[in-house]
Amino acid sequence: MSTGIVSYGAYVPPTRLSLASLAGRPPQEGGPEKAVAWFDEDAVTLGVAAAVECLRGFDRASVDGVVFASTTTPFREKQTAALLAKVLDLRRDVRTTDLGGSLRAGTRALETAADAVAAGSARRVLVVASDCRLAAPGSPLERGFGDGAAAFLVGGSDAIATFEGWHALADEIVDVWRGPRDRFVHGWEERFVVQESYVPRTVEAVRGLLERLGVAAGDLTRAALQGPDARSHGSVARSLGLAKEQLQDPLFGRLGNAGAAFAPLLLAAALDAARPGDRLLVASHGDGAEAFALAATEHVEKLEPRRGVAWHLARRRTVPSYDHYRKARGLEAGEWERGTDSGLSATIHFRERDEDLSLIGQRCRRCGSVQFPKQRVCETCFAKDDFEPARLSDRSGRVVTYTLDHFFPTPEPPTVVTITEIDGARVHLQLVNVRPEDVRTGMAVEPVFRRIHETGGRPNYYWKARPLPEDAQA
Repeated sequence: MSTGIVSYGAYVPPTRLSLASLAGRPPQEGGPEKAVAWFDEDAVTLGVAAAVECLRGFDRASVDGVVFASTTTPFREKQTAALLAKVLDLRRDVRTTDLGGSLRAGTRALETAADAVAAGSARRVLVVASDCRLAAPGSPLERGFGDGAAAFLVGGSDAIATFEGWHALADEIVDVWRGPRDRFVHGWEERFVVQESYVPRTVEAVRGLLERLGVAAGDLTRAALQGPDARSHGSVARSLGLAKEQLQDPLFGRLGNAGAAFAPLLLAAALDAARPGDRLLVASHGDGAEAFALAATEHVEKLEPRRGVAWHLARRRTVPSYDHYRKARGLEAGEWERGTDSGLSATIHFRERDEDLSLIGQRCRRCGSVQFPKQRVCETCFAKDDFEPARLSDRSGRVVTYTLDHFFPTPEPPTVVTITEIDGARVHLQLVNVRPEDVRTGMAVEPVFRRIHETGGRPNYYWKARPLPEDAQA
């Protein structure tokens, strides 16, 4: 049995911050930019979006494990992988694991999943790598950071790319870090980190892998190399003797350094264009370095087209100004500290978690009508207590009616509030990623998992809706 990647998905926030805005200038259309999570997005919501795309067309009951990799999980003590399993409506007995503490967490998660499948302890494992790192406003790191997520379904059959080998090494060095009370990432002198850690360790890891596999750099079809900037990335490529056409575009000036999700996102981009027989290499860096190789199989051409990295990069909207961005990300000082009240009752959260997190409605067994939220009596045929669960999170819908709410607290007023019909059920949802003047009744939309508010010192999540892309409409 050859262990490999069965499916994949990616998510890049459509919001783009022009790098010119960081210098106080107007956004430069067509100039360098980075992808930024918006006010209701974080590592969890980005990861859910990538995972939903990864699982599209696959039986969710076949997933035996979830590994979530991130350096920016919203909880110090609460497992994010378990939250994802609930949101994605996976089996109750699914095994869940969080990995963090290093920018190599995403690639570590892939090997962890591959080892579990190869050992026979799981049939399929969902790996999600997601990061939303913040650098201090005006700092050198702020220019390079970007946000995004990638997800992979790792299994032992029908793999679109099989793992050929791994090589990793640890290296203790003070380069970038964030303490338990730090909101922003700190960084040491950039040249020192590049010269003493990134370039030599990445080159060493890749060479070690090639030696272990008995192949040369010229045998690689595509090399996805994580890097802090274009110059350092080029130094590694030259040291390894890689030709320009072998390099996966690192997306500097378009995506940004997405932390633990950076190398996985580059792998997803490489899979978008992979053909049977291609040999792919992925390298990541952080407290050391590691590299692994995959061989694309004939199944890569049979997989239903994904919403890949290029698809997401093409869907973009520019932030009007740096001040607009700071307000959306909560980087401005305010009169009140956010999330300092007692928050939502844990009892209510527990009782309503199927509806709030998984967007589970109910289907009447007698007449087939779907309703949300759950209730005892069917509103169509009046049958009582005769329902089965109906997941709505992976179904599209249409706006029935809407209103523009100018009072709901948001950095981007007004809030578009809709009644949306999904599979026959009418659901109260906020609409995002759309200008108020573009909203219309009958608009095709799809559910997206987002932060709804932050109270009790923790984020609270629910589903919203966004316009369905034209290429996905029936």
